[in-house]
Amino acid sequence: MDTMAGIKRSDYCGTLNAEHIGKEVTVCGWVQRQRDLGALIFIDLRDRTGIVQLAFDEGTDKEVFAKAFAVRSEYVLAARGTVRERASKNKDIPTGDIEIEVKELRILGESETPPFEIVENSQTAEVTRLKYRYLDLRRPDLQKNILLRHKIAKITRDYFDENGFIEIETPMLIRSTPEGARDFLVPSRLHNGEFYALPQSPQLYKQLSMVAGFDRYMQIARCFRDEDLRADRQPEFTQIDLEMSFVDVDDVMEIGEGFIKRVFKDAIGVDIELPLPRLTYKEAMERYGSDKPDTRYAMEITDLTETVKDCGFSVFSSAATGGGAVCSITAKNAVGTLSRKEIDKLTDFVKGIGAKGLAFARLMPDSTASSFMKFLTEDESDALLEKAGAETGDVVLIVADSDRSRVLTTLGALRQEVAKKLDIIPKDKYNLLWITEFPFFEWDEESGTFVAMHHPFTAPLDECLPSLETDKASVRAKAYDLVLNGIELSSGSIRITDPALQKRMFSLLGLSDEEAYEKFGFLLDAFRFGPPPHGGMGIGLDRLVMQMIGADSLRDVVAFPKLQNAIEPMTQCPSGVDKSQLDELGISVKEEK
Repeated sequence: MDTMAGIKRSDYCGTLNAEHIGKEVTVCGWVQRQRDLGALIFIDLRDRTGIVQLAFDEGTDKEVFAKAFAVRSEYVLAARGTVRERASKNKDIPTGDIEIEVKELRILGESETPPFEIVENSQTAEVTRLKYRYLDLRRPDLQKNILLRHKIAKITRDYFDENGFIEIETPMLIRSTPEGARDFLVPSRLHNGEFYALPQSPQLYKQLSMVAGFDRYMQIARCFRDEDLRADRQPEFTQIDLEMSFVDVDDVMEIGEGFIKRVFKDAIGVDIELPLPRLTYKEAMERYGSDKPDTRYAMEITDLTETVKDCGFSVFSSAATGGGAVCSITAKNAVGTLSRKEIDKLTDFVKGIGAKGLAFARLMPDSTASSFMKFLTEDESDALLEKAGAETGDVVLIVADSDRSRVLTTLGALRQEVAKKLDIIPKDKYNLLWITEFPFFEWDEESGTFVAMHHPFTAPLDECLPSLETDKASVRAKAYDLVLNGIELSSGSIRITDPALQKRMFSLLGLSDEEAYEKFGFLLDAFRFGPPPHGGMGIGLDRLVMQMIGADSLRDVVAFPKLQNAIEPMTQCPSGVDKSQLDELGISVKEEK
């Protein structure tokens, strides 16, 4: 095996072009493939910037030629030679006009045949690729994703530095304050029976940084949540976290918008128009059935409640007159796609998420097929279709229920499902918007009480203060989410800094003074010493990169991700540990029965 002694890389493979013809260069990388044509050998050498062709012919030293003959895919090479014009050009790669006439070749590492080919858009099963993630990460498409992530992180630090933010690292071992998702717990060896938690966010420490007078804080923070995984969720994730003093809602949102505009322009060359649209939580739910709506396509919800309250179809009229709702979406030009069989599937879909059923009307050129129109008069049918904005070729889908929120959330999910079936979601479009004025409280069916929709340090809107004790359902928060293409990118709020108001909020959430102090005493103590008004937000870096490149999963933008069962196939973690380690921690493991 050769070494790097006496040779030094001068250029990356993918950076060479016709301007370098005649230049002596040294490149290093992995063999993508070797082509033996007898008197000619070509090697495609790959590094993180791209591929360049190495050429070996009758003018090549015999020992160098023999080495070139011996190499195989994924061997690690260093090659020194002269850049020359390529006889047979390849327009598919940036280096396709040139090749390197090799004078010196070193084999720095040999490779067994890899378990899958290192190519873009690999069709190998994901679990296999994740088992050999270090090989999977050699694929050019994944490398581009990771490099873009690096670029976005640098833009982030530059932007916030230019706007007066100070990067402060907050602890990874913190006190457990389980308010949302489950904490990951870390046992203490020095204090047997006591535990640290890994942070779900730096929330309390960044607020304390405001009390400390740092004014503007940011951090690219690692966060942990012990929750079930989805395509856009991992147990550990990265958050662009920020907090600002002497601000209100508009100030934080303005900084957030400036960052979004900067990162999209500098990272992928996309201009985002500012200011971003804003919808209140109530408006978003009424129009889209979601607090994170995808606005790249229309198909908004129509409220038919008043239109059908006196109609002859009892499913509609009873819901409308019983305090519930009857609402619809209209799928334009969908008759050809949404057949009766497809509508049956959609009916099963809505029943699976809690709806009682799905009514429909398919407006074909020569007739209308419907599950309910036979119960309506002609005038009632015409009024309903007019209200729904339906024309020939459209399909109207209707949900009725005594629970208005169930109607809206069902149609929100149905809207997404239908859009996928109709293939009407633009791929290269970035629709960003703010959702504001979230409810402060939400009803928890399991506990039978109101709980905080965000965290208990979120400030309510000033006009809602008189209603805190008397009408919890009406209280709205100084909270705001940033949504991109139906994905929540960011969540933030203005914080409570008035100790009396904070005590009041804890009481409304069912926490006694003693319980509140036990959990958050350090923060409450700090607020006795001149806390500035402050607020902030956290932007999911993983989700941001995922949406910018149009990836299907966070696993495409995270170097070493977990599977949906929270296992990392490569290192086989989590794993058991030695009994001696557990003994040191004062821990015993219960065996499953």
